[in-house]
Order: sequence, then C-alpha cells, then structure tokens
Amino acid sequence: MKLYSRSQGQGSNLISIHGLFGSLENLGGINRRLAESYCVHGIDVRNHGRSQHTSSMSYSEMAADLIEYMDDQSIGQAHLLGHSMGGKIVMEAVLHYPERVRKVAVLDIAPVTYNVRRHDDVFAGLKAINLQALTKRNDADALLAQYIPEVDIRQFLLKNLYRKQDGMFDWRMNLAVIEQSYEAILSGQQTETPFSGDILFLKGSDSDYILPEHRDEVVRLFPKARLRSIHGTGHWLHAEKPDLVTNALIRFFEE
Repeated sequence: MKLYSRSQGQGSNLISIHGLFGSLENLGGINRRLAESYCVHGIDVRNHGRSQHTSSMSYSEMAADLIEYMDDQSIGQAHLLGHSMGGKIVMEAVLHYPERVRKVAVLDIAPVTYNVRRHDDVFAGLKAINLQALTKRNDADALLAQYIPEVDIRQFLLKNLYRKQDGMFDWRMNLAVIEQSYEAILSGQQTETPFSGDILFLKGSDSDYILPEHRDEVVRLFPKARLRSIHGTGHWLHAEKPDLVTNALIRFFEE
C-alpha cells in the first residue's frame, strides 16, 4: 500500500517512523537535524496520519509496507529509525529484510510482548468525543481531560483531529482498527533468526519501556545491540531532550 511521506535533505537514505496515535510530524524536529547529513524520509504508517486506512495492522504488514515504500522510491538500503510502535516496525523489518537495512536506531521500546494495557484511558477518551456534535476543538480537549490529565498527551492526541471540507470534525487515524489491533501492537517480534548488524537502543532514563528483564530477548535477536539511556527523559525522549537524542543518533549512524 502507498504510505504518505515527506522527504528532506541529501545523502544516504534514512527512514523515520513514528509511534502509536502519531504521524511523521512527531519526529519532525529530529528529522530536520538529521536532514543536514541524510536524505530523511518521514512516513505515516497505515491507519495513521495521511496514509491509507486498512482493516488490519500487524507488524508483518507494516514492515512489508516499509519495504514497498523503499521499492517505490528505488531505495536499495536505508538506515531505519523508529519510536515506540515505530521501533517495533523497524525491528520487524530488519529481522525479515536484513539485506535492505544499514543501521537501525530504536527509541524507547523493546522487542517483547507488553502485558500492560497502557492506553485504555486513551481509547475511552477518544471514543467519548462525539465527532458529529463537536463544534470546537477546545470542547474535545475538555472532554478528553476527564480521561487524560496530562496536557501534553492531549495535545499530541488532538493533532489527529481535523475539519473536513463539510466543516465536520474527524480523526486522521483509523481509531477503530487501531483499537481492534491493539493486542497485535503490544506483541513482540516473532522470529528465531537474529539480525547481525548494528542496532542502537535509546531509552528514556525515567521510562519503563526498556527494562533489565528485556535484555535476554534483545541480545537474542540483536547480538550487536547497544543501549544508551538519555538522562532526565521518559518515553518521549526525542521531544524532551531533542539535541541529546539527535547527537547520539548522528554519532551512531556516522560510525
């Protein structure tokens, strides 16, 4: 399937993939810095942003979408960067299409199945917004605040809200299929064949997405994995300390 994308810069190709409920704009600041040295392709994954809505979104499908994008753009090999769900997509791609990848950087996610449902309040809040009756964006924020007290998370989620040509509000993301596919999104990478290339895991020091108990699975799948912690950051490390994260990425990709 065709993915919406935005490219900038010149040099070796680097493909950047956002996380759950997001779009290519979420990594925009980092992408702009990386574009000083690379041709950076930000993409919206299926059922997100301006990409096509489909009835399913497994990691195997999303990795295949990425490879199809590379084929369409005549990209033989590329560096890959992914945050959260996007990190799992790039791990899935490198495990099944290793010949298409140079180096891989994963932001704050491990190749494991997560048993904690972190987003039930998000789904409940988003579904509580009656799009047919909604007339103001502020009303959506006020309703969402009953479920999600963090202002920055609400602002992130409401980037998905837009007005159609008829003046009605709608979601850019395919909320129904994202919720339907949530268990698949929580799942780990299912393969026995490791990736022998270079991969960097950057974690937020205050985040619990990459834990010591995940080490064995990381090393099993990625024997050359490197882990670095970005001090004073959580799961949104690229937004909280963009310069530190970008500098770490540039050093890794340029080695």
